[in-house]
Amino acid sequence: MQIIQDTISKTSDKMKLLLTITALLEGVTGLILAVTPSLLVSILLGTALTDPGAIVIGRLAGAALITIAVACWLSRKDTQSSVMVKAMLGYNIFSLTLMVYAVLVARIAGPGLWPAIIIHFGLLVWCFSALRKHVQEHSTLQNSKLQ
Repeated sequence: MQIIQDTISKTSDKMKLLLTITALLEGVTGLILAVTPSLLVSILLGTALTDPGAIVIGRLAGAALITIAVACWLSRKDTQSSVMVKAMLGYNIFSLTLMVYAVLVARIAGPGLWPAIIIHFGLLVWCFSALRKHVQEHSTLQNSKLQ
């Protein structure tokens, strides 16, 4: 039983690290987007952001990323941190889809888009892996309780 609990503790530590790194990455990105949306858009998409309405929407997106960062940071130590990892799995799928769409369909890409795609793909795989281990360990724990 102690081995199972140690394994679950290791998975919790890995989720905590995942949520910490996600909080830092999204927080910095959100702060840059909220303060200077034109700069980040030109780095990611290689296009200027000049329309005042688009700048406001960019700042709003920055605020959303900061909110995601805060949620990740606060849920790091939560016993239900897997719920936040599930939310981040969905976020990374959506973000990755939009960025790949920008490259392949819209044909827009700046120097920072491919690194952003790689980072989000890595986070997506990490979320999936952490959740898979979490489910496996909890089913093992349930099975050991039944015996």
